[in-house]
Amino acid sequence: MKAYYFKHLLKFKTPGGTSRGVLNDKESWFIVIVDGENYGIGECSLIAGLSPDSNLTFEFKLKQVCEKIQSGLNPSCDLEDYPSILFGLETALLSFQSSNPFVFSESKLTSGNDSISINGLIWMGEKSFMKKQIKDKIESGFNCIKIKIGALDFNLECELLSAIRSEYSDSDVEIRVDANGSFKPVSCLEKLERLSEYKIHSIEQPIKARQWHEMASLCEKSPLLIALDEELIGITDEKERKKLLYEINPAYIILKPSLIGGTKKADEWIHLAESLNIKWWSTSALESNIGLNAISQWVYNKAPFLKQGLGTGELFLNNIESPYFVEKGSLKYRFEKSWSTDLFESYTSSK
Repeated sequence: MKAYYFKHLLKFKTPGGTSRGVLNDKESWFIVIVDGENYGIGECSLIAGLSPDSNLTFEFKLKQVCEKIQSGLNPSCDLEDYPSILFGLETALLSFQSSNPFVFSESKLTSGNDSISINGLIWMGEKSFMKKQIKDKIESGFNCIKIKIGALDFNLECELLSAIRSEYSDSDVEIRVDANGSFKPVSCLEKLERLSEYKIHSIEQPIKARQWHEMASLCEKSPLLIALDEELIGITDEKERKKLLYEINPAYIILKPSLIGGTKKADEWIHLAESLNIKWWSTSALESNIGLNAISQWVYNKAPFLKQGLGTGELFLNNIESPYFVEKGSLKYRFEKSWSTDLFESYTSSK
């Protein structure tokens, strides 16, 4: 058995604007396990300024993981601080152990007979650019859009939301907003009250993480339902997870397997959240189609009620070609289409 890793820089078709800056490309690393004709592939997705994995020791850890796989040792030990590697390793092992390295469990999704309802992602940018994105998403069949806010003038953002609501009611289009922690606690409640005028479904992470007292107060007083996102990153202890959810008591949590240590860790969050009547949905962490595939199959088997944030496969110029496609606000799988393995085969042949 051989195991190796390599890096692939995903290039955005259009720069992605967030409150943390503009993304032109996004780094992903892949773990590949090979034994004869059998192989498995997993993705470790990194987002600059957000992923908790240490850049200084990341590649060294990947090398260790591959060496342990080849030596028959447990490759997952000492990886609590490397959630993206945990997710990549989890996926690579699932892929390797499956008869089809891209289908971990047969379902109506992978047979092409069902789909996952998703939201359409709207990046930050000039007002005209954002309006065009929104128009394009709605015209293509999305009835739920997620808008990144917090980087533009707040009044301009409100004008944009007002324009949407003047044309589409909340029964026509569900609006979610994501502040990425950009609001200040002192003025946040006032902004949430203003946003509530536009019949917003929810807001993700209005203030920066690790301000539990302030976030709890917002969840109690806000006219908008609040979802925790970045707040979950780096919380690995079960007692601390329970304390966080109990003290803050959000309406929702957002699960990104690449940032919290894989789907098994996400399952632990779900079990705890549901015991406290907290709902959830999952989003990608800008993975290629390899990571998106693992998350999508996991999500589908959870039979989710809420729309998921899994429409990111079409963002990149150099994504791995796959059977996934988006149609009328749903993620679908064209089972008769093959996965492109050129990228992995070129690295495999060199090993």
